[in-house]
Amino acid sequence: MLLKIPAVLSKEQIAQGRAVLEAAEWVDGNVTAGYQSSQEKNNIQLPEESTAARQVGDMILEALAKQLTFMSAALPCKIFPPLFNCYQNGHAFGAHVDNAVRYVKGTPVKIRTDLSMTLFFSGPEEYEGGELVIEDTYGSHKAKLAAGDMLLYPSTSLHHVTPVSSGRRLASFFWLESMVRSDEQRRILFDLDRSLQKIRLETPDHVELVPLTSVYHNLLRQWVST
Repeated sequence: MLLKIPAVLSKEQIAQGRAVLEAAEWVDGNVTAGYQSSQEKNNIQLPEESTAARQVGDMILEALAKQLTFMSAALPCKIFPPLFNCYQNGHAFGAHVDNAVRYVKGTPVKIRTDLSMTLFFSGPEEYEGGELVIEDTYGSHKAKLAAGDMLLYPSTSLHHVTPVSSGRRLASFFWLESMVRSDEQRRILFDLDRSLQKIRLETPDHVELVPLTSVYHNLLRQWVST
């Protein structure tokens, strides 16, 4: 499932986050790349342990915890602390698949990467190129979202970032382990949850609300692993 989630961060939060990011020290992006990805990756990013990454990352996680569409679609179990990258001066990232397991630096925590996320801090008018291109069975999908918007997509997807020919593309990227491992099952639950929300809004006393809610939770109970 490929899903755009708008306005995860407000304009004020984006401005606050950018001020922190732009004042921070950046390093070669290959510090978090696996061997194969390192052959394709050309960008800069914040060190995982940097104060700036933690500060802005905490702001993102706090916002996501209140984002109902994200919670319904992702059903998060564990979220990798957000990382931050910058593409400029021709930077690009060739076709790759994200590592299957990520280890949180300095801790024993490991996370199976079911879903990948890119949250944009730069608006599309601020740079040329820099599209996130995701491949799936339906073809190629290009994303160049407004600042504050986020793209959620399966970590199994082959994807790349096109060269940034001018300007600067700032973004956060990170992963999560879902309570429901199967992308197909998550999609069924998401569609059912959206339908339930619509019924509650339009017909709050609908006689089928309780039975359908029971179906949702019984499916979740059957498919969840924690």
